[in-house]
Parts: sequence; structure tokens; C-alpha cells
Amino acid sequence: MYRILQADKLAANIYRMVVEAPRVAARCLPGQFLIAKSDEEGERIPLTICDYDREAGTVTIVFQPVGASTTKMAELKAGDSFMDFVGPLGRPSDLVDEPIEELKKKKILFIAGGVGTAPVYPQVKWLHEQGVQADAIIGAKSKDFVILEKEFSEVCNLYVTTDDGSYGRSGMVTKCLEDLVAEGHEYDHCVAIGPMIMMKFVCKLTEKLGIPTIVSMNPVMVDGTGMCGACRLLVGGEVKFACVDGPEFDGHKVDFDQAMQRMQQYKTEEGRAMLKLQEGDTHHGGCGQCS
Repeated sequence: MYRILQADKLAANIYRMVVEAPRVAARCLPGQFLIAKSDEEGERIPLTICDYDREAGTVTIVFQPVGASTTKMAELKAGDSFMDFVGPLGRPSDLVDEPIEELKKKKILFIAGGVGTAPVYPQVKWLHEQGVQADAIIGAKSKDFVILEKEFSEVCNLYVTTDDGSYGRSGMVTKCLEDLVAEGHEYDHCVAIGPMIMMKFVCKLTEKLGIPTIVSMNPVMVDGTGMCGACRLLVGGEVKFACVDGPEFDGHKVDFDQAMQRMQQYKTEEGRAMLKLQEGDTHHGGCGQCS
């Protein structure tokens, strides 16, 4: 069992939990995810890692209830436990493999939208710990949906923007990026994590601006182990699975339209049957073992 040490509500329908999981905390790196299961009847939920403390043996998760299992998860309190808390899974951010001196030469920008703010934080924090300064844009619908502002402000140059202009700058994250570029900011690398539609339009803009961009395809994951085939996507025309090949990919190579259409189709039994017919041997096979 994995005990919950802290549970709080960050914003409207967005929850944070600090979980005692020393083996996960000892090995996880920015960009990875885990699978949580509250009890025997609960679903296995892939969740990106928001923070970790190796010394304390804790891992922080942030999530938004969207179904029965995550709604039940949100009812858990400090002192309760998860039945399973498996990780780290997926490949860590490419940034952790680059020489620190090379990273210090780069002007790096992070763009976070909604709950996607959570998996951006450990990357920014990790860079800060290595002495690498970065910029970050946090986007939200309104002031009530802005999360982790204090945490970000301590580790990077932060710009907050809201769709309705109720807090920070006004407009989408793409407008904020355009404004920053117009103000003279230049960037060599971008990491964008958030809703699929946000990542799509960020990538359209950064491609136009000539900024290499990495995105996290965690939103398309269901099983998290490569068994279900739900997170099958096209990257540069090649079939990839977000959970075993990612979750991070070159955003300029991801076919977002195909991924979003597939997400909707995968939700129904008829849709899954059609995908199986259309995709043949590649419908399943992220792990290479399932028939």
C-alpha cells in the first residue's frame, strides 16, 4: 500500500497528492509517468509525475477527475492509501541526457496548459537545480484554473496568461509566445504540454518561428504499458506508442489531427473494432507481445 501524506485541491476540479513511494521516488526523472490504482476495483490510471523527493521518498501527482475511477481517487484523503503505485514508466525528458554546459547555452521555453502544468514543473525544477535558467508560460481558462504559480515562480521566469484576461496576460499561450518574441525574446528549444489542441497550435506556431518543440502525448494513454494500443499515433509517418516510445516526441512530427480523431473513435466499441480492421497488426503491439 502507498500512503497519501498530503491531499489538497489546487483549483476547480484539480487535485494534488503527495504519496509515500520511496522506490518510485528513487528512480524517476522529469518527463516520466506512473500508474496509480486506488483499490482492487479501480482502473489503472496513467499519471504524469509532478514532483518527487528522493530523500523523503515521496512522489507528487496532480490530476483532474474525468471518470469514475479518478472521481473516486479525488475523494481520498491524507492517511488513505493507493493499492498500486507503479513507476517510473516511459522515457525521461531528453534534456536530462544533454551536457549541462550545453543546456546553459540554450534559451529554453516551457509552455504549460491546464493540468499539463504539472508534468512541466519537474523539468523546470530540474533545470533550475542544474543552474539552467528557463522561461515558462502557464495558460489557463481563467484565474481560478491557474495552478502551481508559486512553485514555478521560484524556479524560472514565469509568464501567466488566461483566456479571459482575468489574471496575468490576456489570451491563449500562443498569443503570449508571439508577444514574447515581439518583445525581443529568442528561444532555441520549446517543451509544450497540455491539451491536444493547445499542443497542436503551439507546434504550428513554433514551426513557423523555427523553434524545435517537444510535446508530451500522455493525454492519449489509457493502459500505460503498450498492451491496449490506445496511444498509437503517427510521428513522422511512423507508428509509435506514447507509453513505451514516449511520452515525449518531436511536436513538429506528430500527426495531431489523426491522434485526436483516433482518441474519439477509440472510446466506443464500434470505433475500436473499426480501428482494429484499419490498422491490422499495428493496432496492438506497443509491447510487441500482445495478439
